[in-house]
Amino acid sequence: MQRPPQEDYSLKETNPHLGGGKVTGDKLTSTYDLVEQMQYLYVRVVKAKDLPGKDVTGSCDPYVEVKLGNYKGTTRHFEKKSNPEWNQVFAFSKDRIQASVLEVTVKDKDLVKDDFIGRVMFDLNDIPKRVPPDSPLAPQWYRLEDRKSDKVRGELMLAVWMGTQADEAFPEAWHSDAATVSGADSLANIRSKVYLSPKLWYLRVNVIEAQDLLPSDKGRFPEVFVKVILGNQALRTRVSMSKSINPMWNEDLMFVAAEPFEEPLILSVEDRVAPNKDEFLGRCAIPLAYVDRRLDHKPVNTRWYNLEKHIIVEGEKKKEVKFASRIHMRICLEGGYHVLDESTHYSSDLRPTAKQLWKSSIGVLELGILNAHGLSPMKTKDGRATTDAYCVAKYGQKWVRTRTIIDSFAPKWNEQYTWEVYDPCTVLTIGVFDNCHLHGGDKSGRDSRIGKVRIRLSTLETDRVYTHSYPLLVLHPSGVKKMGEIHLAVRFSCSSLLNMMHLYSQPLLPKMHYIHPLTVSQLDSLRHQATQIVSMRLSRAEPPLRKEVVEYMLDVGSHMWSMRRSKANFFRIMGVLSGLIAVGKWFDQICNWKNPITTVLIHILFLILVLYPELILPTIFLYLFLIGVWYYRWRPRHPPHMDTRLSCADNAHPDELDEEFDTFPTSRPPDIVRMRYDRLRSIAGKIQTVVGDLATQGERLQSLLSWRDPRATALFVIFCLVAAIVLYVTPFQVVALLTGFYVLRHPRFRHKLPSVPLNFFRRLPARTDCML
Repeated sequence: MQRPPQEDYSLKETNPHLGGGKVTGDKLTSTYDLVEQMQYLYVRVVKAKDLPGKDVTGSCDPYVEVKLGNYKGTTRHFEKKSNPEWNQVFAFSKDRIQASVLEVTVKDKDLVKDDFIGRVMFDLNDIPKRVPPDSPLAPQWYRLEDRKSDKVRGELMLAVWMGTQADEAFPEAWHSDAATVSGADSLANIRSKVYLSPKLWYLRVNVIEAQDLLPSDKGRFPEVFVKVILGNQALRTRVSMSKSINPMWNEDLMFVAAEPFEEPLILSVEDRVAPNKDEFLGRCAIPLAYVDRRLDHKPVNTRWYNLEKHIIVEGEKKKEVKFASRIHMRICLEGGYHVLDESTHYSSDLRPTAKQLWKSSIGVLELGILNAHGLSPMKTKDGRATTDAYCVAKYGQKWVRTRTIIDSFAPKWNEQYTWEVYDPCTVLTIGVFDNCHLHGGDKSGRDSRIGKVRIRLSTLETDRVYTHSYPLLVLHPSGVKKMGEIHLAVRFSCSSLLNMMHLYSQPLLPKMHYIHPLTVSQLDSLRHQATQIVSMRLSRAEPPLRKEVVEYMLDVGSHMWSMRRSKANFFRIMGVLSGLIAVGKWFDQICNWKNPITTVLIHILFLILVLYPELILPTIFLYLFLIGVWYYRWRPRHPPHMDTRLSCADNAHPDELDEEFDTFPTSRPPDIVRMRYDRLRSIAGKIQTVVGDLATQGERLQSLLSWRDPRATALFVIFCLVAAIVLYVTPFQVVALLTGFYVLRHPRFRHKLPSVPLNFFRRLPARTDCML
């Protein structure tokens, strides 16, 4: 497969016509100023009265048809109603208007042919214009006319105006762009919506002890553990070490809970009577609405809960209340933590759960989703390729979804959204998807991903409008593929520069993450549960934000093994260390007098710093300052974007990509799995050797004073004594000068054999000879 050239993946700066004027990088003042204006003809059909009937009852089944050229939209119809109310809005794009007359017709629904009741005609030249914040146009009553323009019985309340996408009626309107979509469910699936993530809490369950348990077998010591269930989450304590009817644990279990709390916390105490058999000793259900909420590190009060035991009597479950066993616990909802539902590298929100702990916002983030072009065909309809694209943007708890543009490889959205910013070190994520739930399609179908863009706010200059075309890159089993480009306008406005600068000195996460830190395994498990809860709640909205969309935006599965990603991270480490390696090579050239003039200057600088040590730190910081000022001329002028070379996606081996897209557990044939396992063993063997070498060097350092090699330790101890005496009687500056001049000595006074200290260190013993 021939890969496209690297420049196809580059970020392109654009100069769109935003908000009615050209963007020059300065802040614009008009509303909806980060998108291109789109003109629409709006028709609001409110209601009708006194419609003539067709039968003896004098009633009809009316609906309204709004027609403009080739575009035609209809309201829902009512049965047997002469005074119906619709209150529906129709929007016709001005770019596609090819008629000069708007026709609004009232018809009577019939099984054979719909009957004409009357109509209202409008000349487009006479329609008024409205731009928010103007008040909405008041609807008026219009007398219906027949096809000969004669007045007939019945009136229709309408409002007709020319407006833009900033109009309040825009999100819920029927759009002429979607004229081919039918059905209420399909129409709901194409509208723009704003969603809010559920409020997530960490739930800490501290299981302390239980009392007066009643195991069935009195002749054995019970092996008791506690199982705790919250929704789909289930955790259990270890088996109590105190094998009695009063076991103790004092163990913390962590869960993720979402408001509103729909499911209770269920605890069951069980006795392991056999390896695969557990006996039920009691249970209790605790509604989360009655659980204490903790905002700091102070412990909440403990409580005793009665355990209920149910028995089966003649096929019916009954509660046994002969004797109440109890369990002692400390349960609280943790408001001082931030529930991580995103990868920590791409977090868009770092605030604690409890709103009382939130600090004031530092600014506003504005995003204009303009358009996309060059989108790849995602499916076929009626024998031809098509794409029904929409965008999803996520920042903080707020998700936004644009409307779906039907059957277009160059969709124009021109929708603008705003978020409050509480921390500049956060990331805005924008994803583009293909809507697979139109035209009565398969309800179980998945919306295909077209691409994703991430923008870190800290890389943006404040109050500057960034307009760029971002490449939409997706990794497929066949390699990286450019799916098109999306055109965005972004502005980060800061309300208080001082507050924002102060944030750079604050901890990244709320203080509870540092006072009572969670383990890495706990954070991984809790993040998985949080993403499941968020995707489940958002998929229940109307229209739903589907699970595959939420998981793609939250980077679910990014922790899975990937040979490509491992290579990329290795090269990133080498890139970080390349500066140190370059300094080491430069210093080696200095020591070997490759450039005598530079070496002499370094001698002079070294002499000055040793004689005047108070200049060392000022010199270092002044040097760093000058480097920063020098690099300011070449500072990045564009936001960062997906880098295929950094990701090692442009030259990844097909088998490595196939392994990355494999399911977990694997679904590949045994011979392929065996080959990959052998390859992984080979790589792990090399890593094992490197780790072993590092351990060897550390153990040699420890053996200097361990007397494992008595002769080596004796030599080192005697050397330390002599060095202590010499350094005590010799001024430090003399020692530093002698050491420096020795290191920088001319190659004529060097030899190629290793130095004495290095020879001594390599002879020290390590624990490698104790390894099996």
